[in-house]
Amino acid sequence: MSVQNPSDRHLDELSQALLRLHKALLDAERVSYERLHGRIASNGAFLQLVLGDSWFAWLRPLSYSITRLDELAETDRISSGTELTDLLDSVRSLLTPAEEGEGFARHYYDALQRVPEVGLIHAQVKLLLRPRQAPTRREPDEH
Repeated sequence: MSVQNPSDRHLDELSQALLRLHKALLDAERVSYERLHGRIASNGAFLQLVLGDSWFAWLRPLSYSITRLDELAETDRISSGTELTDLLDSVRSLLTPAEEGEGFARHYYDALQRVPEVGLIHAQVKLLLRPRQAPTRREPDEH
């Protein structure tokens, strides 16, 4: 993702934070998976599990969202804003943990409870996902 203006810089920061969150979640799930099923033989085997095993299926909506964000930035289609706004709304909704929920919301809640790193990154991502307002013009001070 190229950095050309403050908006691009903000999206780059968001993308990087989402990638850190995704990695932290993958690492945590790998540990949980290996506790139950034994050590995963290689990174290639882990990738195959992430892509095809139901254990990791709950992470796929986040993977998809990160991919879409990067695609929008690379194709410069964010100038219209609608697609980006919809995607950011979707990510905000996705990253809403729910103790009584199911799917991503429930798994995400559990990860936030047991992995401190996930909680720290979650806070960073939430700050970056806050709706941004256009800068307001300051009136010159009168003396």
